[in-house]
Amino acid sequence: MKPNRRFKALQRDWQNAQDYATWLALGAELDELDGGAEWRHEDQTKEYDWRMIRARLDELRRLREEGRVRELVFVLHEGLHGNLGNIANPKLYMHCRAGTKVLLESYLHEVAICLNYLCDNDFEDFPREEKVLFFKRTGSSFGRSALMLSGGATLGMFHLGVIKALWQERVLPRVLTGSSAGSIIAGTVGSRTDEELDEAFLPGGLNLEAWKAVDLRTAWRRRAFMDPVQLESCLAANMGDLSFEEAFEKTRRIVGITVSPVEPHQQGRLLNYLTAPNVLIRRASLASCAIPGVFPPVTLLAKNYAGDPVGYMPSQKWQDGSLRADLPMLRLARLHNVNHYVVSQTNPHVVPFMRSERKRLARGRGVVSFASELARSSLQVYSRHIIETARDHMDPEGFGRILEKVHAVANQRYSGDVTIFPHQPPKKLLRMLANPSEADIQQFIVEGERRTWPQIERIRNSTVISRTFEDCLQRMKDRGDTRPGEASKVVRLAGGRARQRQMG
Repeated sequence: MKPNRRFKALQRDWQNAQDYATWLALGAELDELDGGAEWRHEDQTKEYDWRMIRARLDELRRLREEGRVRELVFVLHEGLHGNLGNIANPKLYMHCRAGTKVLLESYLHEVAICLNYLCDNDFEDFPREEKVLFFKRTGSSFGRSALMLSGGATLGMFHLGVIKALWQERVLPRVLTGSSAGSIIAGTVGSRTDEELDEAFLPGGLNLEAWKAVDLRTAWRRRAFMDPVQLESCLAANMGDLSFEEAFEKTRRIVGITVSPVEPHQQGRLLNYLTAPNVLIRRASLASCAIPGVFPPVTLLAKNYAGDPVGYMPSQKWQDGSLRADLPMLRLARLHNVNHYVVSQTNPHVVPFMRSERKRLARGRGVVSFASELARSSLQVYSRHIIETARDHMDPEGFGRILEKVHAVANQRYSGDVTIFPHQPPKKLLRMLANPSEADIQQFIVEGERRTWPQIERIRNSTVISRTFEDCLQRMKDRGDTRPGEASKVVRLAGGRARQRQMG
């Protein structure tokens, strides 16, 4: 359609919306005018198996309404897969400003209704013990989401806006990791309850006075020109003296911070309440922020049995987490059953090479686009191979150590299933090692929110089932349904029933 005056006015208001609800409503109006809403209400598309999703939606709704619990559990169990029928296809979110197919949204909503129905009611043919086992096993099989915050020095304040947008829409994942600058935001959020978190987005809500240059003599001695005492004071003001375990018990958020070793024979680590429960979060963040040449490497601190801070592996020093694992996806998958990653990416050496998924998919058609993408991918592969070969043939204690770090940076993945990133003009890059003013912070928050809004409905749909599993398990735990020993009892009962059926 040819844009008319009303369409242009709506588009202008949509682009300048001050909150997500307004942005979403105006986007829906624009979709009505240019055909997006019509596409949403049509089941048919080649981009996912709409026939199977329609059939499953009707079956789940019928079984729930008829109270046929055993059959409902069976149908849920066979279909709870994160990308059933290609419903996670990003192209499904390229046609509209607001949401995707109504059929897909209805299906996901019905799955959540069915899970809550099973959780909150008692059934003779689905006893409590079997219910607990179903939720634990099926929830674990389905997986969960994580939000990953990259490095980026002061540019990482963009993460605050991303978190604010997700938190206000109740889609902020419980699993949250940060590297370098991202560790400051992850540690701050992970140390605060929901009631306390709102203050972090207000003017003056955070202490971000992290940067203070040292004199030339000190800089030469430390091989770093910024004062770590100033940075640690900033971190302590935002996180207190909580350990990873204490923060988890306080907020129920699973916070992870990556650190890289200084010594050549150590591996990078993801510190959290499982791998390093007693380590102080602020000290882990201090290490993760220790950019070589900017801040000196540090030792970690942990609380001993008396609650006093002591050295943690005191012979080892740690530095910038982005060097080895800006986005520790594999470790999160192993530790926390994560299989869906939302990434807020602000690294200045990464963002200039990123483009929005909408543009990438739109351009990814035709021979020219294919040849361009193939050439770019081939260049990356050959570059990594050259660096790896040079590293293996260099003195490991000399230039080889530098190449080791270059290889680690070049060989990482910097995007997720959903990736959110800012616009970074030269003016921002010039101030990335300076303390942001309150006005700067609010500008970072606003930009982070606006960049997140187009992804919220996709994130909501991608996480609704895993969030429902977590909520149901928490309610069952609060009711005392998940007492120790119940799982083994269920296994014995199930085995006995199986033997009875075989004998019968």
